[in-house]
Amino acid sequence: MRAMLAAETIPARSPGIPMQRRKPRIMSTGTLDGWQVLITGGGSGIGLGCAARFLADGATVTLMGRTRERLEQAAASLDAPEGRIRLAVGDVAVEEDVAKAVTTASAVEGGGERLDVAVASAGTGTMAPVIAQDAEEFDRVMKTNLYGTLYTFKHAGGVIAGSGGGAMCAISSIAGARTHQCGGAYCASKAAIDSLVQNAADELGRANVRVNSVLPGLVETDLSQGLQDDAAMLEDYLECMPVRRTGKPEDIAQAVRFLCGPEASWITGVLLNVDGGQHLRRGPKWEDLGRQLFGDDIIEGRINRN
Repeated sequence: MRAMLAAETIPARSPGIPMQRRKPRIMSTGTLDGWQVLITGGGSGIGLGCAARFLADGATVTLMGRTRERLEQAAASLDAPEGRIRLAVGDVAVEEDVAKAVTTASAVEGGGERLDVAVASAGTGTMAPVIAQDAEEFDRVMKTNLYGTLYTFKHAGGVIAGSGGGAMCAISSIAGARTHQCGGAYCASKAAIDSLVQNAADELGRANVRVNSVLPGLVETDLSQGLQDDAAMLEDYLECMPVRRTGKPEDIAQAVRFLCGPEASWITGVLLNVDGGQHLRRGPKWEDLGRQLFGDDIIEGRINRN
């Protein structure tokens, strides 16, 4: 299943909880004037929300994504001052592409390099029970989510250290901390990201580079559209949230901006839940959708090994 819960396989969205697609407002506070920021997966969703937040404080932001058209559309939607947005076309699953994006993000007018912040936001998902998990599909998710984060930390981390210090932040998920039935590949990738974050934080603190992770719950993005459109699934998510609403990209962006900014200069190795409190309860029940996609025998462990 290449798409994570394709919307066409799911009933109509529950009324009363509409998605809001708003154009980010860029009102600079100047707090991060002169800062240079790289955001992978910056063409949409959480990455785009993070870009708007950093731009609002005066930073120059490089958006990395797989297609130039998507990046150009994202840049136009931000409506930032000229020269404050750079584009880096590439796939985070390809190390060379990430290295080139870091070069673009860290370029200084007149020569030299400087990078203050890197946000590893690019991600993908899939759905399958463990006993029916396709190895190539598992590898695809790991390459984007885990390897993409590794390559970002590897190449951005060295440049940030050489710039005198700064911060990196990964976009993980509640799936890294709570089980999601039929979501083993996605959960494993996010749990691995959080472990990588803490190891990187331990290693790079001596170079004045802080590394943290944000774990979103259900956020209104294209990746989670199928979950949002399934009325029963959406209600199950909401039942698990003390603050009963879906998240918006700006909810995550605010947390990322704080963790990467000067206000958090003594915070590193933190895995911050931003999920309406869902981590206090449980992960979502994806079993019913799994039965629709794979059948009762697979879900209940009755698999023909011949």
